[in-house]
Amino acid sequence: MRKLTALVWLGMLCLVVTVAQAQSGDSVISRVGGFPGKLLAKIRSKTAHANDQLTRQTGRYLRKMAGEEQRMQQRLNKVDSAGAKELFANSQQQYAYFLQKLRTDTGSRRSLSSFQGNYHPYLDSLQGSLAFLQQDPAVLNRQGTLSARQQEQLQSATGQLQMLQAKMQDADAAQGFIQQRKQQINQYIQHHANLQNLFTKPLEGVNQQAYYYSQQLRQYREMWDNPDVLEKQALVVLDKLPAFQQYMKSNSQLGGLFHLPSASGTGEVGSLSGLQTREQVAQQVQRQVSAGGGTALQSNLESAQSQLDNYKQKLGALGSGNGDQDMPNFKANEQKTKTFLKRLEYGVNFQTEHNNNYYPTYSDLGFSLGYNLGHSNIVGIGASYKLGWGRGIDHIAFSSQGVGLRSFVQFKIKGTYSATGGFEYNYTTPFTSFGQLPQLEYWTKSGLVGVTKTVSMKNGVFKKTQVSLLWDLLSYQQVPKTQAVLFRIGYVWR
Repeated sequence: MRKLTALVWLGMLCLVVTVAQAQSGDSVISRVGGFPGKLLAKIRSKTAHANDQLTRQTGRYLRKMAGEEQRMQQRLNKVDSAGAKELFANSQQQYAYFLQKLRTDTGSRRSLSSFQGNYHPYLDSLQGSLAFLQQDPAVLNRQGTLSARQQEQLQSATGQLQMLQAKMQDADAAQGFIQQRKQQINQYIQHHANLQNLFTKPLEGVNQQAYYYSQQLRQYREMWDNPDVLEKQALVVLDKLPAFQQYMKSNSQLGGLFHLPSASGTGEVGSLSGLQTREQVAQQVQRQVSAGGGTALQSNLESAQSQLDNYKQKLGALGSGNGDQDMPNFKANEQKTKTFLKRLEYGVNFQTEHNNNYYPTYSDLGFSLGYNLGHSNIVGIGASYKLGWGRGIDHIAFSSQGVGLRSFVQFKIKGTYSATGGFEYNYTTPFTSFGQLPQLEYWTKSGLVGVTKTVSMKNGVFKKTQVSLLWDLLSYQQVPKTQAVLFRIGYVWR
């Protein structure tokens, strides 16, 4: 009787566990199916924009490099035609090849697990997720088949992602070619010291284009190493499915690189699916090295030592310009590789002008939009509103005392100090409606020059505070005369 009772309890326990697992799996599937349309639309839009940006930016740098080499070849032809023919043989054809490949490569001929160039964990995980959803549509739809709209969204997102993966690999290959050409040209000039003056300016252009292109690619890689909240959520939910974990072990780029074994029968726990972490990669490498035995380990150590010696030689040659490392030998413009929107600065500022016989005391509240040229140099436009406070402590009244239109330039002098200049139009007459503003006779001009100091604050909102002391050169021409010396405090955000 006791044995029978134990068997009954054991059977009930197994049933409860099975039902719980089924409910857990259903919960995961329902969570995945809850936001496929929004997720796929996000992936498609983001990758399509990245594909366009990467194609245009890489094409621009390749054309600039080709132009610099063409100018160098024309100069060298005049003094050493044989050397020019050898140094620049087929270089223009190679640039044209990379341009054509970047425009036409869709990645459709490459397998999911193919590994070329730099490894991007997030792209690998995202691409594997879309491929898994295509293979197992029941995750998105309980009928086991996708609707026409779901199929279209999934195929479009997958195609865009494959194209991005291919273009990033093509861009890495183009970067390698640019570095190779840079090194070859530098070596030729070092062996022909009498030609250094001939190539000084073109060589500076080559070095600058190679550096800025490497920085541009680094920014694209960083962007795709940081998924947004929606994409992270989708990957976390998918990672709870055992079928997805097994699929990533067999089909991801990382799985293909290390030939990850199946979790069943091996006693190994923990997959490298989803967002692979650095610790997971290190653990897998350690397992692979340990499995190779002492002979394989010794061979790997010898190979690593050889690579280390090679890197030491390259670093030693870096100072003389022989290395292919992306270290600028000029003052790099940190804004060069940023997009237009990321170079914009938004700011507010205010100043208070004293009371006189004509106007009450008022505060000039300004708003600015600046474009960062690089090296802390900025040009921009702005507008202002003059808020009146009344004629004294015994007569406080709010009123509209005028508006203003501004333009400004700011050039760094030294440290946190910058030279500032600007031209402004100010409507200096109190008004009660905007219909009064077109009256041009009430607008006055201001020409400002002065100094601005940028103060770093610990407060996150007012982190970049600017204090400006300005002199209005045109104030003496105004009737009535306006304030000549202005003191402004402003705050800037990027």
